[in-house]
Amino acid sequence: MISPMISYVTWNRMGLTVRNLSTLLSCHEDFELFIIDNNSQDDTWAFINSLEDRRIKNRIRFNVNRGHVYATNYNLSLRKKEQLFITVDNDVNIHSPQWITQFVRAFEEFPEMGLLGAVPQQYYNNYRLTYLRKERNGVSCLETTKGFVEGCCQCIRPEVFDMLGYWDEENCLGDLEICYRIRHFTPYKVGFLPSIVIDQMQQIPCSECIAFEMCSLNKPVNTCFSMQERKNLNSGFKDSYSFRYKEYIKETTKGKVKAYCPSIHDPESMGKGSYNMQKAQKNFSLYAGL
Repeated sequence: MISPMISYVTWNRMGLTVRNLSTLLSCHEDFELFIIDNNSQDDTWAFINSLEDRRIKNRIRFNVNRGHVYATNYNLSLRKKEQLFITVDNDVNIHSPQWITQFVRAFEEFPEMGLLGAVPQQYYNNYRLTYLRKERNGVSCLETTKGFVEGCCQCIRPEVFDMLGYWDEENCLGDLEICYRIRHFTPYKVGFLPSIVIDQMQQIPCSECIAFEMCSLNKPVNTCFSMQERKNLNSGFKDSYSFRYKEYIKETTKGKVKAYCPSIHDPESMGKGSYNMQKAQKNFSLYAGL
């Protein structure tokens, strides 16, 4: 079996990246790690460049932050055809030592599942989704019948990409739209793998940060967290442009638009589905502040 590919996209918040990426690399399982720094303005790139691990196959710093979907699709365009694709956000700290093996076993036991995600335990309490619990040979997962699977830590089987291509760059709503397309345009289901334990701490006091000595920011006036908060556009983007997702649902339901989504990073994909370059570029420009 080909080692799974892990896509790790980070932007500022070096304290979290150092903590969580160090934990990820302390895992003894085999994988191929592709790291993108989305033009961080703290010392994130210096830390990434200092890492030495044979499993790191590519590391790149974009000169402009064009959003998480743009970066994730870049990594996805480098995936080998048979590889499982795993996304890990920089605020995800994984506590389960054999978490990759757990994803692999779950897909083996539940061939009907196309996407499985891991979330903090409190997620199940805060969001009252409807789950269908499945158990086979000591492995269990929660299939969701409504809603979506949070995109912080997801594993997707390769057959899904054969059918759907990439994350949709025309609406850039990530986890929301990919779950919708999997449910409605593939034979696969989506759900959660609760056996994988993670946390999503959002801030670390400078006095407790293991990256304190390598950080050149003017602490505590300007920290990697305050910098990220000032520049983060995710919430505002979803509030302002969720209508594009609703339009997309209508268009795919009526058969006006294909469920297969090409990517700007993969010219060959353009012939397999429709692509509105103007919409996509507008999304990228909004994140870049252009």
